[in-house]
Formats: sequence, structure tokens, C-alpha cells
Amino acid sequence: MLKTALLSGVASLVIAVDWLRFEEPRSGGGRPFVLAVAAVAPVLLRPLWLRLIAIAVSALLAAWVAFSLSPLALWPGGEGFFGPFGSRFSRGFLDFYDYRVPFDPAERPQMHAVILIAIFGFTLAVALAVAARRALLAVVLFFVAAGWPATLLSGGNELGRGLAILAVALALIAAGAVLGGALALSSSPAVAKSAFLDWQQWDFYTHPQKSVSVRYIWDASYDGVRFPKKKTTVLIIQAPNTPYYWRATVLDRFDGTRWLEDVWPENARRELLPAAARKRSNLVQQKVTVAALEDNHVIGASIPVSNDLGKAAAYEGQGVSRVIGGLQRGQHYSVSSYAPRPTPEELVRVPPSYPRALTKPGRELDLVRGVTAPPFGTPGREALLSKPLTGRLVPYAKLYERARQVAGETSSPYAAVVALETWFRTTGGFTYSQQPAATPGLPPLVGFVIDTKTGYCQHFAGAMALMLRLLGIPARVAAGFVPGHYHGDFWEVTDHDAHTWVEVWFRGYGWLPFDPTPGRGHLSGTYSSTSLGFNAAGAAKLLAGLVKGGEVFGSGGAAGILPRDPRRPNPVGDRPFVTGGPVTPKPKKTTPSLLFFLFLLAAGVAAVIVLLKLVRRKVRYLTRDPRRLAVACARELAEFLQDQRVPAAQAATFRELGGTVAERLGVDASNFAQAATAARYGPPGAARQAAGSARKELRDLKRRLRKSLARGDRARGLVSVRSLGLG
Repeated sequence: MLKTALLSGVASLVIAVDWLRFEEPRSGGGRPFVLAVAAVAPVLLRPLWLRLIAIAVSALLAAWVAFSLSPLALWPGGEGFFGPFGSRFSRGFLDFYDYRVPFDPAERPQMHAVILIAIFGFTLAVALAVAARRALLAVVLFFVAAGWPATLLSGGNELGRGLAILAVALALIAAGAVLGGALALSSSPAVAKSAFLDWQQWDFYTHPQKSVSVRYIWDASYDGVRFPKKKTTVLIIQAPNTPYYWRATVLDRFDGTRWLEDVWPENARRELLPAAARKRSNLVQQKVTVAALEDNHVIGASIPVSNDLGKAAAYEGQGVSRVIGGLQRGQHYSVSSYAPRPTPEELVRVPPSYPRALTKPGRELDLVRGVTAPPFGTPGREALLSKPLTGRLVPYAKLYERARQVAGETSSPYAAVVALETWFRTTGGFTYSQQPAATPGLPPLVGFVIDTKTGYCQHFAGAMALMLRLLGIPARVAAGFVPGHYHGDFWEVTDHDAHTWVEVWFRGYGWLPFDPTPGRGHLSGTYSSTSLGFNAAGAAKLLAGLVKGGEVFGSGGAAGILPRDPRRPNPVGDRPFVTGGPVTPKPKKTTPSLLFFLFLLAAGVAAVIVLLKLVRRKVRYLTRDPRRLAVACARELAEFLQDQRVPAAQAATFRELGGTVAERLGVDASNFAQAATAARYGPPGAARQAAGSARKELRDLKRRLRKSLARGDRARGLVSVRSLGLG
């Protein structure tokens, strides 16, 4: 009992030190010590029923110490214990995939709790193996317990850790049998975190999805995207069963080629926010859970107005907030959003009246820096706009002309907006493609509209927003996600739902979303041609008297309005975006699983055992004395029998040993017994020759013995430690 306590206690000390290396600063208090004692104490008790009761009590104590779960929560039914235990453990375990180690235990208490449970669990497993006198099992468990964290976090005193692991292992198994394994686990760069065991890639059966970045291409080059085939759930949003677009940010600056994120702060009055948005009863409430999204934007429906993140998030303006330190897996927050749904009749009556905050240079009518389009309805705006569209902006004069042809002559900004949306989405002959061709000599968006008419959401949203600015209507590109899939009371949003669309400002309603990309999500507001409730015939009738010469509305235009163009194939949709250049999926990184690691560990231990037995056997033959050679042959045969679980008396004569072989294994060993007896007891001259014959007969005998054994028995005997005195 004392030996079990001593060995288990020393092993628990090494295990605790190795696991606590994940924390910086190291957690104070004696909780690791308490859990180590709680793990070792039950194995010292007898009989078995008392030991099992003590283990159960210790496990409850461990849950109490690590997760602050009182054993009283087991009554009644256990729902208040096992549910919270599983939830807290899983959150802490999954956090190891999202945070670098070492971590601050004060900031990540769930991760600290998992460390404590690991110390308790591994110590208990090793102690049980020691108490059962299963030396090989104890060594394997100890290697996993102390060696695993050594591979997860390299650095520090690796040699010291290796010596500590070696010292404990030597107390569990013969000296030298674990030398190679201990040194490999503790100091070899082949198993360091950045090399062999990339632990965050281990493929557990319930491996969580890796967090993915969806950066929405605010620096897009428009030359194609390639997306991963596997979907990753990035957000779970509890919200009404209404298809909202989930917005992350806005791209409100056009640099002459692409749209960029350059959010500007409003004044303290937030004059662009409609009065209705200041009433809580008009806001849409959402509860967002971060599943696997690598980003720092606060995601919310339509136009986020507020959130409950407090100082954890910084507001930048235009409904855009950033989480300090980025979103974390499992993070929960609430968002209140303003998402008005006016009717076409209401928007038609909205005049082109815009606040100075939108029309002044550097805001939502800028074409490039230093060039601002005159607002919609400004007298003589064509002449005013023709002057700056020179030099490198000459190609955009074609885009402006195309916008005028599509929208026609109208006094209604809404008529122009919905005409462009419908033209891009259904009547303009555009095709969705993730690998569109480019037009040499033209800016990407100009070539898309004038020539190729093939692109993905960045082309559609970027072109529509730019054409609206050319018409003098404040517009910008929004980035985030289409609604996703609704499941009872929540929306499941994946990285394949990532998308860009257009926001247009209307007095009295603020920023409203429009989506020109064909085949994507459906907005809930019936003012948009993407809405399932959009009345195409009603819109044509409503706008017929307000538009002259337009390609969509106006004279002869009504026939072109369709809820969906059946000739256009449905695109598969937009996917995650990254800054700059085409997106290509990262090649799948193949890394060893935990099972593979354990397999290699077992193979290494087996190899060391075989090598130890071979070396010990060879050392015995390093003599020319025939008497000692005969004894070496007898010991080799006796150890072979021990590894096959055949008892052989230590004081047995050669003939008795041969008789045991014949009786238990059915193989004749008389020739070996005769040669070994002659070498041990014969005259010196004949003994030397007899010693050589004994070794030859022994090799022949062992060959015949192996043939008589099943493969499983041969393999078991090869790695058995009984001949080492450990069975």
C-alpha cells in the first residue's frame, strides 16, 4: 500500500506540473493538490466495493472543485449536475482550439477547470494501474498523462521534464525500457507542437468545426473565388422567422477600382437614424451565439442599433461595432436592430432630400477621393458630373450612361433603385459565376456591366452601388450573411451564406437593403424585387407614370419584370471572403490523430521491450566460459517459456527444462538438454564444443516452438514483460 501511494503520488506530481504549464500565470491555491490526493486515496482502500464507492465520491469531489458543481445537484434526477458538467467541460475543451496556450486561468476559468479534471482523471488511471500491479499499463498511461501536455506546449526546461518523466517511469518498469520513449516525448522536436503533433488538428470523433474567417472581400480584386466544399456553421441566431440579412460591416469608400471598409462615425445625434429606430418597440431583438466564426465584427440583422457587449465592443459608426479581441467560440450577445419594411407605394413618395452628412465630400456620393457626384435631382447635374469623369474616370462615363438607360427619366430615387436591382437580378441578361472573365483595358466593374455580364456578389453589389452614386443616390456595399436556414426558433448561418449586397438611404427610413445578385437570399421587405412578396405587376403599374424611357419600367418596360428569370441557372451562392485576391481553399492538413499517437506510443514501448530483452540476452553470451554459456542458454529458454505463460522452476535442471517444453508445448527438447548438460558439467575440452552445440540446438528449438504457436501467442510473447520479472 505504501509503495502504491508513493509511486502514484510522485506520478501525480509530474502530471500536475506538466498540465499546469498551460497556465500563465500559474493558478494559485491547492486545488490541483486536493484533486491529486482525491485521485490516489481511493485506490488504497480494500475491498473492491469500498474502492468503487470511494472513486465515485472522489469524482463528485473533483467536479465540485473544478466546476463548482455541488453533489447536492444530483438530487433529484441529476439534471442539475450532469447537464452543466457536460456543458462546462465541452466549452472548456473546445476553447483549447481557439486560444493559444499558455492562457490566463482568471480569464478562461472553463479551460482551467478542464486542466484540473485532466490532472484528476489521469492520476486516478495511473494509480489504479499501479495498485493492480500492471506495470506496462501504468507506464503507457503515465506516458499519455505526462507526455501529451509535453507535446502540446514546447519550450521551457524540456530536459528537466524528460528526466522527471524518466525517473517516474523507471520506478514503474525496468530501467532503460522507457528511456527512448521518455526522451522522445519530452524533448524531441519531432513531436513538438509545431511539428509532429499539431494537437489542434487532432481528428476526434466529435471534433468541433474549425473557426473560419469570412472577411467579405472589402479589398476584392474581382478575378474569381474558390470556396471550400464543406460547410461550417458560424452563427446561431435566435430571432423571428423573418428572413433578415445579417450585417457585419459596410464598404462605403470606392477607390476607383474596388470597395473598401472605411466606416465614418456619426455625430452624437446620429441624425441618419430615423426617429422610429429610437423606439425599442420598433426594434428586432436577436440573441447571437458564435459557433465557428473568426472575425471581430458584431453581427446583427439589417441595421444594428445597440448590443449588450458594453466595453467588450467598440462602436465605429453606421451601425458597425467591433469586438475587442475578436469573437470567441461559444460567445453569446444580444443585438437590437432596426429593419423597416416599407411598401413600394411609401418609398415612391420619398423625395430626393439628403442630409449634408451623406452628400458632402468623403461620404456616400463619392466616386473616388476628391470626386463627389451631385445629389439626385440637382438641376444641371449631367453637366456637373461630366466634368470630373475624365482621365482615369473616363470608363465610368459609360457606366453612368448605362445607369441612365436602365433607370430612365424619373423623379423618384426608389424607381431608379428598384429598376437597377431588377435589371441586375432578372432582366439584364447577367449570369452568376465564381470564375468570371475580365475585360482587358477596363476597370473590373465597368467590364462586368458593359461587356461580360458575368460575376459574383462583389460584382453585382459593387456595380449597383456605384451606378446609384453616379445617379446621385447615396448608396454603399454591405457585407455579412444571407438569412441561412431556420430551425424552429433559430437561424443557422454557415460560411456559405457569406454575401455582399447594397444599402440605399431613404429619408424617414434610413438605410434599406437591396440585393442585385441573382439566385441569392430573399429580403423580407416587399419593396425589394428579391422579396417573395414583391408584386412585379403592381410595381410596373405604380412606376409606369413616373418613369420615361427606362429599360425596366416605363414605356414597354413592364413586360421585362419577372420575379425570377427561368432562363438563368441558380448559382450555388457566395462563400467566405478574404482580403485581396482570389480565395482558394487551404489544402486539408493531415495530422496524426490521438489514436495514431497512442499507436505510435504503444509501438515504441513494444520496440523498447523487445530491444531490452535482446540486449540482455546478448550480454549473457559475452563470455567464453562454456559453463556460463550453458547457463545463458537455459535462462534464454526459461524466459521464452515465461513469456508464453509456461511456468518453469528457477532451479530446474536442463533435462527438467526440456521435459517442461515437451509436456506443455509438445516439442522435443532432448537434444538441447543433452548439449547444455555436456557444456555445463562435461570435461573442459568437450565443454567448449558442447556449448556451441547447445546454442545451435537452442536456436533450432525456438524455431520449432514458434512454428507450433499461434501468431497471437508469438506476438504476445514478443512484447511480454514476464521475462523481465514484471509479470
